[in-house]
Amino acid sequence: MSDQENALPEDPMWSELKLPDLLSTETVREVHATIEHKWDPLQRSACQTAAGRALWKHLIHDPLAGLLAGESYLKSLYEKIKKDQVNNAREVSGVILAVRTLWFDSKLEAALKSFNSKEAQVVILGAGMDARAYRLSCLKDSDVFEVDFAEVLQVKTTLLQAAMDSTYERQHLTMKAKSLRRVAADIRDDDWLEKLQISGFVPEKNTIWILEGILYYLSHPHAMQVLKIIAEKCVLTPTVLLADFMNQPSTTLSSSIFHFYSDWPDHLLPSIGFSHVELSQIGDPDAHFGLMHDPLNLFNKLRSLPRSVQLNPDDGTPCCRLYLVQASGSPNQTIL
Repeated sequence: MSDQENALPEDPMWSELKLPDLLSTETVREVHATIEHKWDPLQRSACQTAAGRALWKHLIHDPLAGLLAGESYLKSLYEKIKKDQVNNAREVSGVILAVRTLWFDSKLEAALKSFNSKEAQVVILGAGMDARAYRLSCLKDSDVFEVDFAEVLQVKTTLLQAAMDSTYERQHLTMKAKSLRRVAADIRDDDWLEKLQISGFVPEKNTIWILEGILYYLSHPHAMQVLKIIAEKCVLTPTVLLADFMNQPSTTLSSSIFHFYSDWPDHLLPSIGFSHVELSQIGDPDAHFGLMHDPLNLFNKLRSLPRSVQLNPDDGTPCCRLYLVQASGSPNQTIL
């Protein structure tokens, strides 16, 4: 693709696609070839998320995202954005990833500030290509744990090592978190919490749990097991859960990939032990970030309908919703 073909006229935010130089090196190309040919949809979603963060760089500062995403995912999303711009689409591809990332970032920072003591733990389940430990200064007093499949963490480590070996990219690898530990575990298994604790996780310490883009890939029993394990920590220490939930119609987008859903996570989470739950939809005041001005875009139209409505009365299409949820609990709180 030539630079001229990459240009998106009339919108400086999408002026051109500049691939990180490291993507052309042999080591990095081999790593991303492995991702393309051997990873399953759940694992590959990590690269898709990274691509969204890389291309929405005018809103999200994540210098490592392009390297972690890889050329094919960057080009694929860029072409979709280019098509949306040409067609004057009301929703530009990747906007939901941008809003979701910004929501998690803002809620994480607020939750850290809410703890009485500065020190806290942040556990990212299904961390994938997440680079928050390198880009968020609010983590300076926090121990960060990234939990994911061993092969995902190994690939991530290899890519980050390539950046470390590059004079130009090394500047982006400054650790912002107090510490970072990667924990090879499958959260569908019974031993992931044990592996987390062996890695230094302290159950009695203030903890924020991040489940971004992961729950709906799990079966219902596995997702509920994970949520209940986290809820149980509320009786030990101040605990905050940040997670996104699909409603039932959303799983129909790909029934072979998406499994777990909750139409009412704000009812579900109190029933398993959380004392306070706040739910937002894309376009709500805390999930807007200046990207949802058009009242006729998909997300604002969905917000105008009751959450119980599963089919759009105008065209009969499924009301596919993504809920952004913050839940919390602590030993001195009781369920109302």
